[in-house]
Amino acid sequence: MKVGEKIKNLRLAQELTQEELAKRADLTKGFISLLERDLQSPALDTMELILNALDTTAGEFFADKGPDVVVFSPEKRVVINDDEKGIIKEVLIAGAQDREVDIMLVTLLPGSSTQKEKTHYGDECGIVLSGRILINVGVDAYKASKGDAFYYTADKTHWLENRSKTKAQILWISAPPSF
Repeated sequence: MKVGEKIKNLRLAQELTQEELAKRADLTKGFISLLERDLQSPALDTMELILNALDTTAGEFFADKGPDVVVFSPEKRVVINDDEKGIIKEVLIAGAQDREVDIMLVTLLPGSSTQKEKTHYGDECGIVLSGRILINVGVDAYKASKGDAFYYTADKTHWLENRSKTKAQILWISAPPSF
């Protein structure tokens, strides 16, 4: 691991100049410049000053995490078939850690519906990719067809239905994750 490069990346992510970081850490701009080019190694107490100035800990800084996963191929999806109810759910970002949302591809066969979800904290939204659905939120029902986007807060009982004679596909997003 190149310590200087990592410090530079953290500094830039926080939109700090070398001078601003140096001032926060009570160091010189020249020292920060040498450090970021890996021409100088910091003493432990100096490293602590820099990490405090960058609002991070030694544990976070030196954690050996792998590269971020950005692309999730179809083979990595988790498919949940409920043949009795005519529902196929594909969790598109399966295994994503510390995620803020769930994103699923939901297929509703004719006459099927998702399970009625009780009220919970969060928001749900999506877009109808094909077919037609009925979006039930509390006592209200809303029709949506291919190309229609939808959004509702999950503070009422809610579920999706396909009352048509053709299958419907929905890209469904839930925040925070409910799956």
